Amino acid sequence: MTTLQGSWIWYELMTSDLAGAKAFYEAVVGWSMVPGGPETNDYGFITAADAAMIGGTLALTAEMIDHGARACWLGYVGVDDVDASLAAITAAGGSVLMPARDVPMAGRIALAADPGGAPFYVMTPTPPPGGGTSTAFASEINGGHCGWNELLAADAPREVAFYSGLFGWTLPEPMDMGPMGKYQFIAHDGVQVGAIMPVMPQTPAPFWNHYFWVPSIAAAKAAIESTGGQVINGPMQVPGDDWIVQGIDPQGAFFSLVGGE
Repeated sequence: MTTLQGSWIWYELMTSDLAGAKAFYEAVVGWSMVPGGPETNDYGFITAADAAMIGGTLALTAEMIDHGARACWLGYVGVDDVDASLAAITAAGGSVLMPARDVPMAGRIALAADPGGAPFYVMTPTPPPGGGTSTAFASEINGGHCGWNELLAADAPREVAFYSGLFGWTLPEPMDMGPMGKYQFIAHDGVQVGAIMPVMPQTPAPFWNHYFWVPSIAAAKAAIESTGGQVINGPMQVPGDDWIVQGIDPQGAFFSLVGGE
């Protein structure tokens, strides 16, 4: 069984157009995106090809946009104690963006940022009936699940120490990228779940970049371009023989995909 502390358990799209995002991602990734209702405060849910629920959708209100919120993807990291995690985050130089709160039938959550400003959620989920753990992340190709979590960090060595201390992530041998620095892999329960690398000069701000599995990157690229999105990087092959493509959805959220050619 996967250890909760330090596991990636949920992925959330914040968007200004729920219907538009649904049409786009269902065509590109193959998800089923179910709109929310009054019982969930209009929070919708994202289901992968194997019927596993991997994330949710949150509508950006005019007030949120006025305060600087923009369409984006955010990841949730499971923790044993949200409040203790927030104390550890601030003690290590991070910040709290949204205080801890309880979400009915979901669990306790908070939004934080690392010392460089990259946002992420921490969550202690309410176990589903019969128990079980999240399968939102999948290290092997599994359509619609997240396959990689990559931090573009303001100060990569500092953030490596921050996250490994906070979540207990282990650090496999990094990959040398030459002048770009080191690509430091991160692992949880012995499984590589992502990496931390220096933020690129052209990147507006540090952030977590989550890659979702698709069967064919070529087909995904065609779908992105035919449904109002924009391809900004790739397709390109990466070590391990997978292919990736990165883009911006019609509402302005950056996203990444990984899969076969």
